[in-house]
Amino acid sequence: MVSTFPNSSTVNLTNVRLEIRSLQPQLVEWRRRIHQKPELGFQEKITAEFISQKLQSWGIEHQTEIAETGIVAIIKGEKFGNGKVLAIRADMDALPILEANEVPYSSQHDGVMHACGHDGHTAIALGTAYYLHHHRQDFSGTVKIIFQPAEEGPGGAKPMIEALVLKNPDVDAIIGLHLWNNLPLGTVGVRAGALMAAVELFRCTIFGKGGHGAIPQQTIDSIVVAAQIVNALQAIVSRNVNPIDSAVVTIGELHAGTAVNVIADTARMGGTVRYFNPDLADFFKQRIEQIIAGICQSHGASYEFDYIHLYPPVINHPQIAELVRSVAEEVIETPLGIVPECQTMGGEDMSFFLQEVPGCYFFLGSANAEKKLNYPHHHPRFDFDETALVMGVEMFVRCVERFFS
Repeated sequence: MVSTFPNSSTVNLTNVRLEIRSLQPQLVEWRRRIHQKPELGFQEKITAEFISQKLQSWGIEHQTEIAETGIVAIIKGEKFGNGKVLAIRADMDALPILEANEVPYSSQHDGVMHACGHDGHTAIALGTAYYLHHHRQDFSGTVKIIFQPAEEGPGGAKPMIEALVLKNPDVDAIIGLHLWNNLPLGTVGVRAGALMAAVELFRCTIFGKGGHGAIPQQTIDSIVVAAQIVNALQAIVSRNVNPIDSAVVTIGELHAGTAVNVIADTARMGGTVRYFNPDLADFFKQRIEQIIAGICQSHGASYEFDYIHLYPPVINHPQIAELVRSVAEEVIETPLGIVPECQTMGGEDMSFFLQEVPGCYFFLGSANAEKKLNYPHHHPRFDFDETALVMGVEMFVRCVERFFS
């Protein structure tokens, strides 16, 4: 289903400086080059080599092969002032999706596609690095640009942090953006506090006792047990979570049975949990297993349960969020403009960076319904309006200038 969010009127780029607007052909070229060679998490060798070659050709100091394929570029301002360090993060991995777009720059790697905009994130970060390097005299402090692998899974932020990308020099704050087809081109979604949800996953196997479908008294029906568990889990959010706190418990998998006249001895299910409030970090695992254990016990079944805390919620620091918002007000000139309450139950491992240092992650609208560039993220026909690329560079550059002012 495509986004039905109304389009902005014609996007005004007069607040994007001419020198950045002139980068648009290169930004498009870089983005499409990356789009044609998509790579899954921790396999981004072609992408990393491309980034490194660009940085090297511009004379930008950088380190490669961090957490497998990650890169950190360092740009030191030459203007007299403070010695603070601002990091900019961009993810660069793709998804295991077969692209359905019929465009000249479609994926050349079967079954792998940039269906979430990370190719655009990387191009924006490269454009930012290029501009800042050639305008070092205009800002003080140091900018670290982090090209991160594996955001889509299994998660590259934590390994990069463990590899000390926020140290030497120590990062004072971090920013990042996500091109967002849930918002039209010419908008920015930014807010203090929770922007994206925690992501937790669970799997459960129910062990019953199989038998003939006509003789149920001799069995323990794993499907009946699983069905009751599925129903009971839906009451967690409505009856155990404060109504003021948004949360989701979704069962996405349920597999059982081999024949219509056989009672299944085993049922397997899996699901995901999402929430904004960090205080709920330990709640869902305990409550879900309590429900599973109780229902299994009442039926004489047993179970195995596995729970994974994948990503914490993305929590923006008020001061850095205000910096981004103030910059967006200067750059974005459309009727919709700034969307302050833009939130999603989607998750992001940018959250690990935000746990370490103050920062802000924000959405940059990239949908254009008139050009049919409004398919949702992770869709085989996902694509975005590339005008957003120059807007992203201008946003980052102004954030750097304001942070060091």
